Amino acid sequence: MDPATSILQWARKVQAIAQNGLTFTRDPFDRERYEQLQELVTTILTSHLPITPDQLQALWVGDDGYATPKIDVRGGVFDQAKVLLVRERSDGKWTLPGGWVDIGDGPSFAVEREIREESGYLAKAVKLAALFDKNNPAHGHPPGIHHIYKLFFLCELTGGTPTTSNETDGVDFFPVSSLPPLSTGRATQSEIERLYQHHLNRGLPTDFD
Repeated sequence: MDPATSILQWARKVQAIAQNGLTFTRDPFDRERYEQLQELVTTILTSHLPITPDQLQALWVGDDGYATPKIDVRGGVFDQAKVLLVRERSDGKWTLPGGWVDIGDGPSFAVEREIREESGYLAKAVKLAALFDKNNPAHGHPPGIHHIYKLFFLCELTGGTPTTSNETDGVDFFPVSSLPPLSTGRATQSEIERLYQHHLNRGLPTDFD
């Protein structure tokens, strides 16, 4: 494991300890110590990553209570040997449509909504193909601040027309064997290829870490 990844893992753990402590402590002295831990995490991360203290704090705004991983859903929609991808405005690269699960949404509803909002297509989630820990190096995602669980759903197209959004500026189907440059923080080639195997064989068991 490279030093940058190790630093991120340690920082996430310390941040979680501090957040949990602030959630449960009633002692003002302990509260002060946990707040100092959060300041230390900020110092460590801003010293090793291209991020400012304000940007880092913005990532944690509203993330109160007991610290748990965040949930990201991605939908695999296939047309024979082609997969539906959207191009992210933020980095100009392609990915499976998806995003965070909102409070009050079920995971399958969330992925169907994300597909509709990001691509213009209507789809129905038919199978949870994989539940992966984004921080597991085996999946090939770049290091990130958050600890994220990624839910990959196999979905079937039911209607709609290709439409871009405020987050996406491209919508298209690509051969699984010839994918465009991917936004690997969102989905990797191996994950898309594995979803395709679930498309070909609906009887495969759900993959998980």
